[in-house]
Amino acid sequence: MADFHGNLNDPALVLYASGNYFFALGEMVQEFGAAYPAWRGRVFYETLPLGLLPKQMAAGGTITSGNLTFTVRPDVMMAEQQASEARVADGRLTAPVVSFATNDLTIMVPAGNPAHITNLADLARPDLALIMPNPAFEGVARQIRASLVKAGGESLAQAVYDTKAANGTTVLTRIHHRQTPLFLMQGLGQAGVTWRSEAIFQEQQGNPIAHVDIPAAQNTRAIYSAAMVTGAAHGDAAQAWLSLIGRL
Repeated sequence: MADFHGNLNDPALVLYASGNYFFALGEMVQEFGAAYPAWRGRVFYETLPLGLLPKQMAAGGTITSGNLTFTVRPDVMMAEQQASEARVADGRLTAPVVSFATNDLTIMVPAGNPAHITNLADLARPDLALIMPNPAFEGVARQIRASLVKAGGESLAQAVYDTKAANGTTVLTRIHHRQTPLFLMQGLGQAGVTWRSEAIFQEQQGNPIAHVDIPAAQNTRAIYSAAMVTGAAHGDAAQAWLSLIGRL
C-alpha cells in the first residue's frame, strides 16, 4: 500500500503519478494545499508504475491491492512526456501537456560499491547479481535498455535483461523499482539501474546506498509531465495542479 496516499472520502483532486518521483509527491501536494487552501487535505494520489496506471484507468479506476479493492478515477495523469503526448493523441488526456522536471539514469549499488562497478558494461558480468526494473510494467526499463545498447550494443542489453534474467542473476522487480534499494540492502543483489534522483534520495535518507554515474553519451533522459484526464470530475483542481507544477 506504499503507493496510495491521501483520503478516498470525497477527494477534491485525484492524481495518477508514475512512481519515478514517489519521494517528491508528498511535498508537491503540501505545496498545492498551501497555494489552494480550499483543497488542502483533499488530494488522493497514486505512485504506481506507468505500466499499471493505464490498466486501472481502463478499469474505471478500480484496483485491487492484496485483499483490498477500491475505485478512484483520476483527474490528472503524470507520466513521461512521450507517454503523455500519446495519450493526448488518443483522447485519454486533454492538452496541454505540462512538463516540469527531467531525470537521468544511474547505477545504484550498496554503500562502498563492494562489487567495484564502474560502468554499464560491468553489469554483464556473470558473477554479478542485479536488481532491475521489470519491462512488463516499468516504463524506466525502456530507457535502461536504450542506455545498455548505447554502452555495449544489443548484446549487452540481451545479456542483462535476457540471459541473466533467464539464469536468475538478474532479479526483476515485482511491483516497483523502489524495490531496488530494498533488495540491495537485503543483500539480494549488487547493483541495479534506477533514476539518479532515487539513488540520491536513498543517500539523503542515510540508507547504505551509493551510485555510479553513467556518462551523458550513454545515458537516457526522461522528461516528466502531466495532463488532465479527459472528462475529469475535478477540472478546476486539475487545472490548478497543472498551473502549480508548471511553475516548479
